[in-house]
Amino acid sequence: MYSKTLLFIVVPVAMAFLAGALLPFQAAGNAAVGRALGHWLWGAFTSLAVSSLVVIAALLILRVPVPDVSKALQGPWWLWIGGVLGAIYVAGAAALTPKLGAAGFLALVVAGQILMAVIADHFGVMGLGGKPISLVRLAGVVLILCGVFMVQGNWATSAAAKPPALNQSEG
Repeated sequence: MYSKTLLFIVVPVAMAFLAGALLPFQAAGNAAVGRALGHWLWGAFTSLAVSSLVVIAALLILRVPVPDVSKALQGPWWLWIGGVLGAIYVAGAAALTPKLGAAGFLALVVAGQILMAVIADHFGVMGLGGKPISLVRLAGVVLILCGVFMVQGNWATSAAAKPPALNQSEG
């Protein structure tokens, strides 16, 4: 029989893995809707608008109580940057995925995430507990950056293929 501890470890890990596995499709979808609407920013806007509708529906279905916004207003300034950073990410995905491919874009995203996470952990920013940079952690960052170059391939000549038209008929 599985222990509760195993369940508390496996479920979050599986959910995080699934969230990561879905990102290539989000990036490709944002890029495709941006092409269909004529600009990558429309792709980003559409993604964020649909996301807002999904979250509003979840709040209503789950009957989540209305928050006390005054508590958040009394918090540090960086409580509010998540939406701005999310918009930058979504817009970047819509604009860059067609140029870099899903694998290239996400490899660079992961490399940037890990590098900044190691720095944020080291300095304990935004309420994170400090976790000093070590040679092992730096080696991990270097290996991830090497992986980016391996996944992306030949940077000079690997322009992404032109995406297919959205209205092609099957024949």
